[in-house]
Amino acid sequence: MKIAITMDGNSGLTRDEAQRLGATIISTPVLIDGDIFLEDITLTQEQFYERLTSDAQVSTSQPSPAALAEAWDKLLEDYDEIVYIPISSGLAGAYDTAYQLANRELRFKGKVYVVDNQRVSITQKQSVIDALNMAKDGKSAKEIHEWLTATKMKSSIYITVGTLKYLKKGGRLTPAVAAIGTLLKIKPVLQIQGFKLDQYAKVRKMSDAKSTMINALKNDFQTRFKDEVAAGKMTVAIAHTQCSEEAEKFKTELTAQFPDIEFTYLDPLSLSVACHIGPGALACGCVIKY
Repeated sequence: MKIAITMDGNSGLTRDEAQRLGATIISTPVLIDGDIFLEDITLTQEQFYERLTSDAQVSTSQPSPAALAEAWDKLLEDYDEIVYIPISSGLAGAYDTAYQLANRELRFKGKVYVVDNQRVSITQKQSVIDALNMAKDGKSAKEIHEWLTATKMKSSIYITVGTLKYLKKGGRLTPAVAAIGTLLKIKPVLQIQGFKLDQYAKVRKMSDAKSTMINALKNDFQTRFKDEVAAGKMTVAIAHTQCSEEAEKFKTELTAQFPDIEFTYLDPLSLSVACHIGPGALACGCVIKY
């Protein structure tokens, strides 16, 4: 049985990477001043940040039912089943749209399995790699879906932002709090524990933010993921928005702190996250692997 592994554009996988791995990306639309662009097709990372920092109206949408149906129909010409891995339902509505389509249309029912395992960016990317490896091992789409769902809370992401401007613009901070934070040079450390983007801590310097994120991971490894660490099943990764040099330095610090845990990715954050937090953001995460 041939299983197709697909995802939306939020995992951080480039189209070249996906093609090399044998996966398929269904692009996440980016809206800029009312015009629709597709990441890695009609919009590069550089073009996105140029428009974002010029105060254009930037937001992201989700693949339309028509785009999903077209992609799935094409895949089912060559594959028996499909596993589709969209962004966490706690961060966007893409899962609900895909799930309804997969269960409403008879041609997709029982053939397309839509996963909601609460992932985004580097943790979602690991889900794609896991699904590909499971398919190579002969697992069915149903079995892949069940494992990804059962392990959905086995991940953490911690993010520090370079500016509060975009969190304020997106309504995630009140203007008064954003103004005070900018004045005092406060850097919030945010977390994603499967669902929403929440505040984790407040610091003043990037060095403090990195220490806070490393300590947060250390606590996760000693508590929530103690058994997975002992079994050699946890990984760590880094993502960023236009601060690759800082991310490389952070990798050195992170791997020194966790020498026995596999380091997997150092990727740009997906544009769906970047439009809410802006350039200069640095993130680290941990996630179970198959």
